[in-house]
Amino acid sequence: MEEREYEISLYEIYKDLLTNKQKMYFENYYYEDLSLNEIALNNNVSKTMVSKNINNTVNKLNDYESKLKIYFKESKLKDCLKNKKNLEIVVEEILYKD
Repeated sequence: MEEREYEISLYEIYKDLLTNKQKMYFENYYYEDLSLNEIALNNNVSKTMVSKNINNTVNKLNDYESKLKIYFKESKLKDCLKNKKNLEIVVEEILYKD
């Protein structure tokens, strides 16, 4: 379940960088909880095509995160605020970490 939540979080951050078809399949699968077969039938495509599209989308989201690290930075800041850590140290860590 954690992986699914992570992928949804990445989607919320990077969805504007995806095509409409990628968004539609992703949302059908992750938000509407449709099966690959249901998505395929609804769009008159093969189940394999839907599966490849969703996997490519998830890979693309992970690629964006590996380069931009928005989720990582946001998580660090939230953790800092939650645990009342020294904000200055955490911000420096976020800004200057590769």
